[in-house]
Amino acid sequence: MISTLLVAGRGEIACRVFRTCRDLGIRTVAVHSDADAGALHARVADASVRLPGAAPADTYLRGDLIVKAAVAAGADAVHPGYGFLSENADFARAVQDAGLLWIGPPPAAIEAMASKTRAKQLMGIQPLTDVTEPDLPVLVKAAAGGGGRGMRVVRRLADLDAELAAARAEAASAFGDGEVFVEPYVENGRHVEVQILADTHGTVWPLGTRDCSLQRRHQKVIEEAPAPGLSPGLDDEVRALAVRAARAVDYVGAGTVEFLVADGKAHFLEMNTRLQVEHPVTEAVFGLDLVAEQIRVAEGHTLAADPPRARGHAVEVRLYAEDPSRDWSPQTGRLHRLAVPDGVRLDTGYTDGDDIGVHYDPMLAKVVAHAPTRAEAVRKLATALERAVIHGPVTNRDLLIRSLRHPEFTTARMDTGFYDRHLPDLTTPATDPHAPLAAALADAHTGPRSRFGGWRNVPSQPQVKRYEMAGEEHEVHYRYTRTGLEADGVSVVHADAGLVILEVDGVRRRFEVSRHGDQLYVNTTALTALPRFPDPTTQHAPGSLLAPMPGTVVRVADGLTAGTPVRAGDPLLWLEAMKMQHKITAPVTGTLTELRAAPGQQVEPGALLAVVTETP
Repeated sequence: MISTLLVAGRGEIACRVFRTCRDLGIRTVAVHSDADAGALHARVADASVRLPGAAPADTYLRGDLIVKAAVAAGADAVHPGYGFLSENADFARAVQDAGLLWIGPPPAAIEAMASKTRAKQLMGIQPLTDVTEPDLPVLVKAAAGGGGRGMRVVRRLADLDAELAAARAEAASAFGDGEVFVEPYVENGRHVEVQILADTHGTVWPLGTRDCSLQRRHQKVIEEAPAPGLSPGLDDEVRALAVRAARAVDYVGAGTVEFLVADGKAHFLEMNTRLQVEHPVTEAVFGLDLVAEQIRVAEGHTLAADPPRARGHAVEVRLYAEDPSRDWSPQTGRLHRLAVPDGVRLDTGYTDGDDIGVHYDPMLAKVVAHAPTRAEAVRKLATALERAVIHGPVTNRDLLIRSLRHPEFTTARMDTGFYDRHLPDLTTPATDPHAPLAAALADAHTGPRSRFGGWRNVPSQPQVKRYEMAGEEHEVHYRYTRTGLEADGVSVVHADAGLVILEVDGVRRRFEVSRHGDQLYVNTTALTALPRFPDPTTQHAPGSLLAPMPGTVVRVADGLTAGTPVRAGDPLLWLEAMKMQHKITAPVTGTLTELRAAPGQQVEPGALLAVVTETP
């Protein structure tokens, strides 16, 4: 029996495993980088061990340090979590060689399936080698790991070499393995997968299907179980193929077999030899704790002959600190508040007051809803997100709500090209036109003015407040009177520092107001208070390229120097932030007149990287 367990990961999955361990009476050990010294997973564990450094290659990808941490903390088992070393056979062997119990499949099974190239060969599929024009489009894909890192769609043969190089660098940074391969890219298919659970006695459970078609940058955003709309024959086929893949490598524990479904056919993609991010939807439908089952299997327990019966439908969204309207750019800063209504599940590695840094994935949380039917689960989740309190960096919350309510999703007609088609409509700023007024009225009840009765001073003149909302400036006018506050066209029913009630066209609406410095939140709308007389802002020359996010310059285009002619769209340099590489391209055709970026340089948002002067 396991008494103490270490999780070889961070964030949300570490917290999730620790939760099950507490239920089972198992002590917990966390590992943390210097950047994660105050992270939630390090705080909630019974013990934690420092991994010196911040970059994944120096910390969470150092299997030797993690094994030493487990031994030093007195752990007798290691759970790999997901990401980092979770699909690394050498790490699994090192854990076992240290006399520790490995909560995962045998190293040989990981070795056979963790490399996507070897997995495809095992299933009788060969990758592309010499790519020619008729093969396009193709997908460049990392052989190890997952989560969309090291993946690139190539539509022009001329771009292949550059995308291969970028994919190798990204894969090496994220997984410690730069191997990539090329396969045909199937346009607008559905991403369907099967959750499996196998014990050491030959029993393999195919725990239903999941649909994970809504993706950005090949990383899943919304997942659900079961996959809707599969024909009975196709459903049976993917389950059988998943069991076949598991038996082919004598699999043990939890794993996922993934397929791309197009034209009524299932194309094998890969087998993930670990727990998936989206496992909660399967747990909800089957009434299981998959982490508890992983632990029991590792301890030698036998699964029942048949899995539990599936009930209802579950949908999960991944809440990211990112701006979908700006090429999904990751966001950093203080998370002031994160709360969702009762009735849905929240899995997160953050809590109020935590800082979101640049070193790791920008996922804040997973929110999961379960209901008797798909339509009820979707409605429940969309409404919960709408009512959630999220104060801090920009998130994809509005995108998620609109995605869940989009006709293609509600009628289960979505595919992997969903965001390519609909992103502009889904990212139109969602704002409340009365939010600036509510913010101004709440502000009127804070500070000296509220204490000294501002209505006595120049009562004939309206008060003026300015706010930025969704990138636009809004000016609000209101007036103090002897009976209270007055605003043109709106009746002020109540106003204090935290709550404003307005009556508009006979309908009363409540606005809850929170403040964090100059940042205000009116219900779910974020506003920034602007000074009445703004300071002059720094002006940048036309064609200036500014860093869209904090990160590290990892590469500059070959031969790029001041004076180099460039064309609009040419890649100039690459930034790495939160384990993803972001390409910075020339905004116009002209000449590079200034280059301030160099490989290895750390940059802050808005930093000047380069200037391209347009050709007259």
